[in-house]
Amino acid sequence: MNFLATRYLLLAAVGLALLIGCDRRPPAGPTLRIGYMNCNSAEETLQRFAPLTRYLSEQVGVPFEAVPVDTQDFEQRFAAGEFTFTHTNSLLYIILKHDHDLQLLATEKRGQFGPRTAGAIVVRRDSPIKSLQELRGKRMIFGPQMAPTGYMAQYDLMLKAGLDPERDLGFSTIPQGSFKHEKLIYGVYLGAYDAAAAPVLDLETMTREGKIAADDFRILAQSEIIPYCTFGAARSADPALVEKFRKALLGLTPETTVEIGGERRKVLGSAWVDGFEPLQDRDYDPVRAMAKRTNMPPYQVY
Repeated sequence: MNFLATRYLLLAAVGLALLIGCDRRPPAGPTLRIGYMNCNSAEETLQRFAPLTRYLSEQVGVPFEAVPVDTQDFEQRFAAGEFTFTHTNSLLYIILKHDHDLQLLATEKRGQFGPRTAGAIVVRRDSPIKSLQELRGKRMIFGPQMAPTGYMAQYDLMLKAGLDPERDLGFSTIPQGSFKHEKLIYGVYLGAYDAAAAPVLDLETMTREGKIAADDFRILAQSEIIPYCTFGAARSADPALVEKFRKALLGLTPETTVEIGGERRKVLGSAWVDGFEPLQDRDYDPVRAMAKRTNMPPYQVY
């Protein structure tokens, strides 16, 4: 073989090696499921987290499937082995940690408090109600019972103030259907209720989107800040896989994209997330304390 032919063969071999090295191998192995807590609806949950699920499949090298899960069914379905990884609020995290030894992976960052958030009790700006004590006999709307900053935090604030929400309110309710947090905020704005258990993040988001104005409401009380939504993994999951999953979450940037349906989509932007932070389990102790004071799972006493 002459020198020129040998050179061409070497160049071709190098080029092939580079192509192989740059080609990302498709995810292999059995499909693993990620249980995503429903926020507003199952459809919205799937749309929000489709890019993140695709990104995790590519980075971890395992095919993942997104599964929307209602908060009331989450523990039962996780215990039945329907999904290996979880994306939940902080209350569900401590329930799954307490009852099933769920592993903490990373905490979602969003809004002014980053990986933490708070709950508030709000009234209309023109309301005559000036303090928590004046809620006696009034109409109040709460978020879902498993919502730490839409129900539990406000219940805790009232108990600390010497109020029993079950006895001292004139009427209380929880909205039905989807977009419950927005419904309770609008319920107060439109005058259907005297006060609402509003998540601070929802107030912030709705104000930024122009749905409400900052001076439409007055905050009677606000809880301490507690961890926001959280990724976890079943204790039975492969440790190496769990670590890859964690690193993939922490490695996300606002510029990270994936291709879905022929278009590039930003992973964090699609999920309404600013990033992820590696909190410690002890950071969730304030959630545990709230759950104990309000007789919520996993510490409820009947």
